Amino acid sequence: MKSSLSQLLVIAGVAGAVGLGVSTKAQADTFQLTSCHLSGGCGDVPNGPFGTVTLTTQGTGVLFDVVLNSGNRFVETGAGGDQLFAFNDNIATSAVTNISATLNGSTITIAGGLSGQTHVSPAFHADGTGDWTAGVFCTVAADCNGGSAPNMNDLHFTVTNATIAQLLTANAEGNYFIADILCGQTGCTGLTGPVDVHTVPGPIVGAGLPGLIMACGGLLAFARRRRQRTA
Repeated sequence: MKSSLSQLLVIAGVAGAVGLGVSTKAQADTFQLTSCHLSGGCGDVPNGPFGTVTLTTQGTGVLFDVVLNSGNRFVETGAGGDQLFAFNDNIATSAVTNISATLNGSTITIAGGLSGQTHVSPAFHADGTGDWTAGVFCTVAADCNGGSAPNMNDLHFTVTNATIAQLLTANAEGNYFIADILCGQTGCTGLTGPVDVHTVPGPIVGAGLPGLIMACGGLLAFARRRRQRTA
């Protein structure tokens, strides 16, 4: 019986090694754009969702993948602070790099290109969502002026020298991210304006070390039950 218990402990040790290995992989967090500030109201979808924002740790920076729901597209208007997408970043050493826009996964070419900014002072304002200190925008404003913007529904970029925790900072209005969109999904066709992430959920329970501890505890409990039955 001692041998069986030893084998189970070896298995637990292997599970621990694997679990610790998993915990070192790139962290990713996804949030939904559900807070609506479209002009003329939000139609039949007052809480969206209108798309997602995914942040993934990438070395010493964070990769952003902003994906709008089918039918929606990015636009650049004064209502959105003249940004396609905005967030909060007051880190003096950070920067926005590797920006690309896609339509259903295919890269979109914008004549003047795309630019990004961080730790902007004074902050810029977007209707109904407060002030912001970072964003992604068309380098030549005329390239993305309102509905004349190229048809794009995904934005991808990296913020250097930052962590996910540092970029999950709410502004004074309690908002984390905004996208300026022309809504085309069922329920809000033709409406434009910012949509944002207002509430950031807590971490998923059961991942990482807590999950590992629970798994090892289960193996040890199983070993005790076997030993009691054979005693």
